Amino acid sequence: MKPFQLIYTAEQSGLLREALEVWGISKRTLASVKYGGGQILVNGVEVTVRHPLQKGDAVTVIFPNETHGKGLIAEAGPLEIVYEDEALLIVEKPPMQNTIPSREHPFGSVANIVAKHFNDHGIPSTLHIATRLDRDTSGLVCIAKNRHIHHMISLQQQEKKMKRRYEALVHGRIDNSEFTITAPIGRKDTSIIEREVRADGQFAQTEVRVLALLEEYSHIRLQLNTGRTHQIRVHLTHIGHPLVGDDLYGGKRAEINRQALHCTELELVHPVSGKPLVFHSALNEDMQSLL
Repeated sequence: MKPFQLIYTAEQSGLLREALEVWGISKRTLASVKYGGGQILVNGVEVTVRHPLQKGDAVTVIFPNETHGKGLIAEAGPLEIVYEDEALLIVEKPPMQNTIPSREHPFGSVANIVAKHFNDHGIPSTLHIATRLDRDTSGLVCIAKNRHIHHMISLQQQEKKMKRRYEALVHGRIDNSEFTITAPIGRKDTSIIEREVRADGQFAQTEVRVLALLEEYSHIRLQLNTGRTHQIRVHLTHIGHPLVGDDLYGGKRAEINRQALHCTELELVHPVSGKPLVFHSALNEDMQSLL
């Protein structure tokens, strides 16, 4: 399996270590390169991070091959690929499928099937899922093919350069056409699964825009500005409009057998080329039928 590698050009003289930091190579990634079988070359010659760079030097970082953890079983299964290159894999997750294996659902997850895809195509990577979705939630999932790429995407998420947009159906008619929910989220004292809005929780922010008012529901678009567990579900319940089908947080399942939530759009900057990328996904049939 050919290892993943990136080539940079030094824009000024200085220590290699400083240039690697500017290029976003984390200390953890650097340690994996140093001790895990990777290499750093300057003009084709292997060097250490203390090497003095000259402007125009070609720096090649060869990342060590990664292997799946023993707990992740590669499985054949349907995989709807939206986009794929040497760094990224964007897939469509259907409803009622885990993103990663769990105790209740150890098989058939996106991670299990992507592991098989990686094995079949000689991709030397473990699973780096950058945008995880709940089992019920459908839509776009972003997967990095390398520890460094995952780190670069995480930086984009922290700097709010990566946008995740969802569409949902909620109970009741929402009066405001556009607003922002800012409310801290933490684990509920009486549950290991549920979250709630609480004063000692982590900062969480969700932007909401109403697309249509139906007889009993509101069709809304949401953008996550933070990525807390169950953030959309908790925030919507907090304002009195739980997701249709989300019986954990007060929704009803009379007309749909899962929470009516779909990741319709992912916007990010490609971590290698710097090119802006936008991916779109249509609503699943069960949500379409409610509309």
